Amino acid sequence: MASKKTSSTGTATATVTCIKWGTKFPPYYVNRLYAGVKRNMDRPFRFVCFTEDPRDIRPEVEVFPLPEVPFEDEMVRAMTTGKRRGAWRKVTMLKPGAGGLSGPCLGMDLDVVVTGPLGELFDYKPGKMCMGRDWLERRRRRVGGHGSVFRFDPQLHGYLYEDFAADVEGSIAWRGEQKYTSMTAYRHGDLEYFPDGWICSFKRQAIPYFPLNFLIEPHLPDNCRVMCFHGTPKMEEALVGDCPKLRYRTRPAPWLREYWLDDNEQDWMPE
Repeated sequence: MASKKTSSTGTATATVTCIKWGTKFPPYYVNRLYAGVKRNMDRPFRFVCFTEDPRDIRPEVEVFPLPEVPFEDEMVRAMTTGKRRGAWRKVTMLKPGAGGLSGPCLGMDLDVVVTGPLGELFDYKPGKMCMGRDWLERRRRRVGGHGSVFRFDPQLHGYLYEDFAADVEGSIAWRGEQKYTSMTAYRHGDLEYFPDGWICSFKRQAIPYFPLNFLIEPHLPDNCRVMCFHGTPKMEEALVGDCPKLRYRTRPAPWLREYWLDDNEQDWMPE
């Protein structure tokens, strides 16, 4: 049974959904993502989180258990073996009926920061499955969206789950859920990319190229709506100017505090 919690007054016309499993991301990642969405949403909305551990998640978030799927074993194996494991559990959010999702939904990874208005992400190209263009796929001139932020409609894009369930091994062969999702939507004629600049990569668009990343502070690109911290550095590292990889080592990004911290937080790292 879901823990029903209201994220906004009135009838929700948009849904933001995320999924948290394991211990990689503490609950404050969910709470800060909710706060960023609330600050930048221009309409009533639901905020849904699928997780096996709802502890310390703020009460405005609607919490649902991780969706049960018949391919659990294959999915876990794909996430824990091989060089490119993929966050395949994100596909379970697309299961028909999961969380009572309906209408346009914005799926968001937990390692993203909302930096601008989100309303247009719901209005852009109605009926299509929209993603930010993957930065490496663009360079290679290949089809491919990035899975950190994607808009879908469960009633229109149910095939994203159904095709996976019908051919689990063939789907996993794409070696990553974002490649599977974008290529499946492309095959169905539904893939659209959000306009350039709406979805940005911190390590590819905010940090100067090596070796200037050691000298120049990272910047927030104009018109950026969501900043993605895929791979490294994560938000904690970006705030203080740290990263285990020299190529992505960054000077501190103090402007990140304004966008990532909850309005009520006094410090960036809870006890």
